Amino acid sequence: MSGAQEGDLVARVEGAAGIVRLNRPKAINAVTLEMFRDIDKALDRFEADPAIAVIVLEGAGERGLCAGGDIRALWESSKVDGDLGKILWREEYILNARIKKFPKPYVAFMDGIVMGGGVGLSAHASHRIVTDRTRLAMPEVGLGFFPDVGGTWLLSRAPGEIGTYFGLTGQTMNGPDAIHAKFADAVVPAAKWPDLRDALTKVRLGITAADVSKLINGFATGETVGPVAAREPAIDALFGFDRMEDIFAALKRDGSEFALTTLKTLNEKSPRGMVVTLKLLRLARTASSLEECLVREYRAALEVFRSDDFREGVRAAVIDKDRNPTWSPPRIEDVTPDMLAQYLAEIGADELKFN
Repeated sequence: MSGAQEGDLVARVEGAAGIVRLNRPKAINAVTLEMFRDIDKALDRFEADPAIAVIVLEGAGERGLCAGGDIRALWESSKVDGDLGKILWREEYILNARIKKFPKPYVAFMDGIVMGGGVGLSAHASHRIVTDRTRLAMPEVGLGFFPDVGGTWLLSRAPGEIGTYFGLTGQTMNGPDAIHAKFADAVVPAAKWPDLRDALTKVRLGITAADVSKLINGFATGETVGPVAAREPAIDALFGFDRMEDIFAALKRDGSEFALTTLKTLNEKSPRGMVVTLKLLRLARTASSLEECLVREYRAALEVFRSDDFREGVRAAVIDKDRNPTWSPPRIEDVTPDMLAQYLAEIGADELKFN
């Protein structure tokens, strides 16, 4: 299955399964606008084909399902006041919502690195498989951004303040952590994936979602609690606030090794990104649908695209790789209500709409 003859997105039928393979292994399958469009076309085809019972999403190579979106292209467009952000995020978010509502079982194999845009393609699936190698994260706050692709919907539905913790720190979940945080459904050892994948291509037509779950569970370890779950009481106490200043104060007051390590992590993040993230997470708690969160995320994303923080965050992490961003403003105390309001404001004709 050489990538030389195949494009960045491989969509093929294998038995009763419609396979969607992200095929940029050298970039850990980072997703481009064209790939989002090709996934949408593949789903059109697979949805209409009565001979396809199940969809399988996978990533090429050994490193992971997907490291996220094509951040470099977005950075370059942002620098010249381009419109890639407006176009890409619109199509990506509409695709995220489509995956959530897809009428056939949609199985996402979340092996290795799964971040950002990769979460959007997998964590809204009906069946979400993680492995002993899964490293899942929403690290956007470190780029002057926030957890998008429906990340605010997902994180706000994790138990207690686990989602607040993962969203603000960008810390990585292993497989059982991802299940505990409700980003995944079953841990299947990576070594067992070829056999499970083969079984999925041989399912009968009209198989129910419950039957697919039963099939997956036959390969699963049954693990549901990772290392972060053990810290849940502390996380709930430290992150149960609606203002970043209060979270920082609680961490300083606590003074434990975990609190101080977390404080150090947060001090590296974009103050504006953290304030926007926390607000979006709190608003998401009362949202009635993924779409409602995506509409809000789209408004905020367009504001991010115009911001120096996004360009600076990507420069420091991806372009120059000096890991030393200069955030604007530099402190959470300097993020004003007026600044925050710009991320939440309605955007008229540009509002995200779903079919």
